[in-house]
Amino acid sequence: MPEPGPDINKASAFAFASKLAEAAAEITLPLFRQPLDVSSKMQDGFDPVTKADKDTEQKLRDMIEAQYPDHAILGEEFGFKPGTGYQWTIDPIDGTRAYISGMPSWGTLIALSKITEDGHLTSLMGLADQPYLNERYFGWVSDNTSEASLNSEGKDKKIMATRSCQAIDDAVLATTDSNLFMNTPTESIWLDISSQTRLNRYGGDWYNYMLLADGHLDVVIEQGLQAYDIQALIPIISAAGGQVSDWQGNTPIEGGEVLACGDANLHAQIIKLLNA
Repeated sequence: MPEPGPDINKASAFAFASKLAEAAAEITLPLFRQPLDVSSKMQDGFDPVTKADKDTEQKLRDMIEAQYPDHAILGEEFGFKPGTGYQWTIDPIDGTRAYISGMPSWGTLIALSKITEDGHLTSLMGLADQPYLNERYFGWVSDNTSEASLNSEGKDKKIMATRSCQAIDDAVLATTDSNLFMNTPTESIWLDISSQTRLNRYGGDWYNYMLLADGHLDVVIEQGLQAYDIQALIPIISAAGGQVSDWQGNTPIEGGEVLACGDANLHAQIIKLLNA
């Protein structure tokens, strides 16, 4: 039976997650904007995966198992490893489509959640790293303290906060791909909400959520997310003062339909529209 890992607090979680991010960048950055062999996880459709995705996740899993052998791990490429106490959730390259297209809106997502006595997860820490832009976002939410910050090498740490936007017709909305709503039961909902906002932006993947946490966007609406797509982003948005939930207003920690808003009043308005 492995010995329990070291105690975890905000400082130690950020320090270790930063080591993971740096290890990931050593693999992802040299391959970015280089010729890559790309395969698809889907027989019908295109869900790209590269050697960088797989090698990065394996490296991070090895580091987590060495430091915290009793913790659970969930990753996009290699699935779930059971554990106790805490769960690390990693997406080695969120935005692989952007990565293989040379667009710097991809990133490495690392989440740490507490496993409750009934086996559910409670968000604790999230780190989202874009090494090409030298942007590392960190979020921590606990009973005693919270923090959302942008950390860039050579620059002072920036504490992030969402902005006020109480009316939907003043809102800037983002989603990765509006076509994902088309020809689905949610098409009419999407068209209704997106027709009411001031401005709509497309693309972005995880980066949209960080722009929301830093006060540049007001709404992100998506569906079909996996747990590893959203878990690292939840504590960053929450600590910045934002609201992030599923379309019914519950925790989105397992993925699915996600709504994030910088303003609580706007979040409540859009929840009503999503369930009208």
